[in-house]
Amino acid sequence: MYFAVLVILLHCPSLKAQDDVITINKVELTAPSLKVKNGMSIELTCIVDISKSTSFQMQHAFLFYKDDSLLHNTTSEQNRTRYKISPARFADSGSYKCTVEANRKTKSSNDLDVRVEGLSQPKLTALKREVTEGEVVTLRCEVPEEKPPFIFLFRKLLPNQQFQKKSKQELKENFASVEFPVEEGDRILRFQCTAKVTSAVYSETSEPSNMTIVTVVEPFSHPKLTSKSPWNITEGDRIDIVCTTILVRKYELEILIQKDSRILNSTRGQSSVTYSTIATVEHNGNYTCKVELGRVSKTTSMNIVVAELFAKPILTPSLTDLDENARLSLWCHINGSPKANFSIIKRPPENGILLKTFSNFTIRAQVNDTGSYVCRAEIKGIIKESNPVQITVYAPVSEPVLSVASPSTEMVLGDTLLLRCQSMSGTPPINYTLFRENRLIHTITVFNNTYAEFRDRQTKLNNRREYRCEASNRHSNAKRSSYKMNITVIAPVRNVSFGSLPYGEVEDGGEINFLCVVGEGSLPINFRIFKQNDQKPLFNESRMETRLHWQKKTFHKQDAGKYFCDASNRVTEPMRSNLLTVKGKHPSMEMSGSTAATNSTSEKLPSGPNHYTEFYPGSGYIEDENPVKPTDENKGPDHESAEVEYTEVEVSTPDPYKDSGENRHSRIEGSPDAT
Repeated sequence: MYFAVLVILLHCPSLKAQDDVITINKVELTAPSLKVKNGMSIELTCIVDISKSTSFQMQHAFLFYKDDSLLHNTTSEQNRTRYKISPARFADSGSYKCTVEANRKTKSSNDLDVRVEGLSQPKLTALKREVTEGEVVTLRCEVPEEKPPFIFLFRKLLPNQQFQKKSKQELKENFASVEFPVEEGDRILRFQCTAKVTSAVYSETSEPSNMTIVTVVEPFSHPKLTSKSPWNITEGDRIDIVCTTILVRKYELEILIQKDSRILNSTRGQSSVTYSTIATVEHNGNYTCKVELGRVSKTTSMNIVVAELFAKPILTPSLTDLDENARLSLWCHINGSPKANFSIIKRPPENGILLKTFSNFTIRAQVNDTGSYVCRAEIKGIIKESNPVQITVYAPVSEPVLSVASPSTEMVLGDTLLLRCQSMSGTPPINYTLFRENRLIHTITVFNNTYAEFRDRQTKLNNRREYRCEASNRHSNAKRSSYKMNITVIAPVRNVSFGSLPYGEVEDGGEINFLCVVGEGSLPINFRIFKQNDQKPLFNESRMETRLHWQKKTFHKQDAGKYFCDASNRVTEPMRSNLLTVKGKHPSMEMSGSTAATNSTSEKLPSGPNHYTEFYPGSGYIEDENPVKPTDENKGPDHESAEVEYTEVEVSTPDPYKDSGENRHSRIEGSPDAT
């Protein structure tokens, strides 16, 4: 029985739990206002609506979040609770929500966006309330109870509502420090600061901080600059300029007197400095006294006017450019002609050479008298110099020497000739002029004792070119000319052509005439005739002409093959012609008589403008990559294979100075009976 009762009791809590069923219908978070002034309160109320199976008391867990971070939690049997944030700061702006937990069930409210407007007024303090000129003011701006990041703006308030400012960003602290230098003239300094903070949505700037005042102590007074000289100062009077200051306490300050950018006198650790001198017109101008201590400097200025005692002397030469051994006179005078002690001085050297202690000076000029001359005048201890006068004494140029930079007076057509012209004596500057065949080419001015260098490119074939140069300077003598120099211009061999008569085939035992023609090249020209693959030439000879005619009297069938010629001169390697193919054939019965008649006749090549044409092969027989086009393009196969019964040969000597192009149109032709 007792066991049955115990079992019933144990099951009672289970039965009760099954009766206490709840559901959370809604959780709501409210606030009196979503915009709160900085320093006021944020009041959040969380309300929960719960449905129950029976009426019973239960605990609710309320959890307050800001930007998903837990701020506060509490438990209550009531269906609502409040959470207050006071005073509210900018950092309290954000998104809030409330979560309720009851009987193992959880539900959250919607997000509530609350904005805190404004920023706490920052607090500004100065490290020292009294500073000295040249020191710095250290300021600290702090925003209590606010959270970084901040941008602090410091202002040094100036008259007329102007200010100097400095800004500083602070990411981790709610304060920042800066320094302002104390400048000359600062007496009472006023400072303020503001703070600015920025969130992802908006930013706020604080009101200005409290006004902080710093007093500046002057370490020394403004300097005073005085002159002990007469009111009207004339050259020769004594000038005494004194600069003084008053020290507040013992400082290692520096005082200096300067004119323009030149420091005249200075002292350290004293309260005054003096500059004394004998007045000249060069002492006219503005004088400044400057007192310096660290970064502090104070200045004052005064103007000094010095009346001129006498004008600067004037040196007059008879000539500034003159010939060697000419008469040179120098006169020194002062406007108004006051009595003075004169001297004439020549430079270099820097301190000068005294020539004469008088107002005029005459010499027979030599080259070493070239230089700068001044006149010096002295009255009552005041010494003045004239403007310098440059005198140049010219020695005449000697006969110039014309030379070539290369060891030879020969050159290749198309190359550049390098010529040098120099006079071994003569005062520079010297003008050098180059002439070719009495035609002026170029003029060069040389300012030292060296040569002039000319370049002349040889573009035309002319076996000899005549050059000379002239030299002149400012000496009155005439120009001097060099000896004439002849330059030999050598044209390299170009355009070598090779032909024969008859062309293509020669009867066994017959003769053949070869012609090697050079299109361009200076004489003498060396000609060689080869059979292809033979090392030894068939003909090798130097000629004073641009073409070669060579006759092989007996041509056998075994002589058939390819032939060529080459040509060279002293500036050209052998230039090879086209290849010419020659074949041997059996003599015909018809030609046997005429061959004998031909061999018994003294043969010569007929003269005339085209007497070499038929030495050139026709297009059907050329086997070279550089063929020579026949002159007569109307010749057909019948003409090329025609048998020649009689030929007269005449060799004419070419003009080596003419363009060799006309030689390429000469020819060897048959008699009128040839077909």
